[in-house]
Amino acid sequence: MYTFEHSITTKAKPATIWGLYADITSWTAWDDSIEHAALDGPFVAGARGVVQPQGQDTLSFQLINVEPLRGFSDVTAIPDAGIEVRFVHRLQKTLDGTRITHAVSIAEHLGPPFIAEVSPGIPRTMERLAALAIDREREHAG
Repeated sequence: MYTFEHSITTKAKPATIWGLYADITSWTAWDDSIEHAALDGPFVAGARGVVQPQGQDTLSFQLINVEPLRGFSDVTAIPDAGIEVRFVHRLQKTLDGTRITHAVSIAEHLGPPFIAEVSPGIPRTMERLAALAIDREREHAG
């Protein structure tokens, strides 16, 4: 398995970030690589959904692990390539705020080319997630 992982720290609260994670339809607001995302049912382990990357076909995914306010992981099937891509999203409360960690893993033989394509967008996506969470907190405070 080949993995890319990135972490940032934000002043946004874990609950606000969690709300953005759990609202699948909001994913397009903080991840510009996604054109559409939907979940069939509640945001719980075992739930299935679809995600459509920009300019690509819709892909199926399944939530594997869901720990409210702490993180979740999912597996996305890419049938044409015969592979599954695993994504992990973690939240950790720290003295400086909330540490957000996103990781993506793929089979070793496809790892470097795939990760080279996906990894540059992960830090940008995380910054957008944190900024959106802070904006939402400001809206609710005012």
